[in-house]
Amino acid sequence: MRFSESAQFALSNLRDMKLRTALTAFGVTVGIGALVTIIGFGQGLQRNVTESFEKLDLLNSVTVLPGDALSAIPSRDPDGPAPKPSPRDGPAKPLDEAALGRLEGLPGVEIAFPEIRFPALVRLGDSEEMRLVQIVPAKIAASRLIRLAAGKPFARDDEDAVIVDRGLLRRMNVVDPAAVLGRTLRLSSLSFDFGGFDPARPASIFQGGRLPFKKKDYDFTVVGVSEGFEFGGPTPLRSDILIPPGSAERVEKLPFTNVWDLFRGGGGAPGYSAVNLRLKSPAAAEAVKRAAQDMGFRTFALIDQFQELKKSFLFMDMALAAVGMIAIFVAALGIVNTMMMSILERYSEIGIMKAVGAARRDIKKIFFVESSAIGFLGGVCGLGLGWAVSRLINRVVNYFLAKQGIPYIEYFSFPWWLCLGGVAFAVLVSLLAGILPALRAARVDPVVALRHE
Repeated sequence: MRFSESAQFALSNLRDMKLRTALTAFGVTVGIGALVTIIGFGQGLQRNVTESFEKLDLLNSVTVLPGDALSAIPSRDPDGPAPKPSPRDGPAKPLDEAALGRLEGLPGVEIAFPEIRFPALVRLGDSEEMRLVQIVPAKIAASRLIRLAAGKPFARDDEDAVIVDRGLLRRMNVVDPAAVLGRTLRLSSLSFDFGGFDPARPASIFQGGRLPFKKKDYDFTVVGVSEGFEFGGPTPLRSDILIPPGSAERVEKLPFTNVWDLFRGGGGAPGYSAVNLRLKSPAAAEAVKRAAQDMGFRTFALIDQFQELKKSFLFMDMALAAVGMIAIFVAALGIVNTMMMSILERYSEIGIMKAVGAARRDIKKIFFVESSAIGFLGGVCGLGLGWAVSRLINRVVNYFLAKQGIPYIEYFSFPWWLCLGGVAFAVLVSLLAGILPALRAARVDPVVALRHE
């Protein structure tokens, strides 16, 4: 019996049992739909994270941190043995201007800038917010590290301009980011003022005396509105307000962000809490990290976190696929049940086929074609079901997130290999489920079958 004849015979049997075929294929549809939707969510999450790293050029950044004990709390048992000293252990090296110059001169480093942030009262119109203002070079403001929702970055380091985060504007009741472009934003900073402070009576400040601080206002023009920054931790940009270093020099401010900065410096001058390095290529990250560590500093690179994320996504995809396999297993049991029932209903028919010369392989071929046809139909429909469910979930989630000002995000991704793999996997599972019924049908005794009523 030729394959075309086997296929025609098998498909005619499926057409004769339309309802049972549809119900069995629906089980495969649900299983493949669940599997494709779950894996599609994992792929969408991975794609969003990967694209965010690449769009923001985060793989080209290395953060250098002080190597002293104040920068990290050791995570070890206090009653356990002390950690072994590193070959580079010794006096803590301050992350100061001299260190900044050495870091900027490393091969592969395009630009190095310290993380300088100072507290300020931000006033725009009638709204006020307390925020940390970060000093960022114009070259960094024009890079892909900053995604602008409106406006443009400041062009010079001495420009009296400011970039405001879109999230801060929403808290200040500004809906349209373009509406603030060109407006004046006032920063009120604090600085030391010992003019009215009596060092002989320090307790006077607690008795209604004057504090040794003064507040001063500075006006800046809003030139750009940035989108929110997705990643926390030691990243290059961590503030809602960005100003260029030249304009920041005229702002009288406290020389430190927190009191620990005073301990990091040498010669009484406060050291930087971090220095951000902009690399020419991600390939230079390892060499730059080793050079900075040889200087006695600690390093943090998001490219390392990205590699760990890729491993985590692999395990997550495997876990999600395992959950989806439960539905596929149930669908396979349905195929086995359908094929076994088909043998009982066509017992005499199988006997006649074998009596007129059909070989065992011909009987097996018919049942394999039937099971694979059910799998193919269920796989294609399951792919459509998974896509439809993902569209619905994506719309509902983004509808509620849009009310909170979060931009539209595509949470699902269906690459070509997932679509083809889903259908192929459905056919494979159906063929495996059809093995037992096919073997049983091939062993039918034609004499017994012809006597069967």
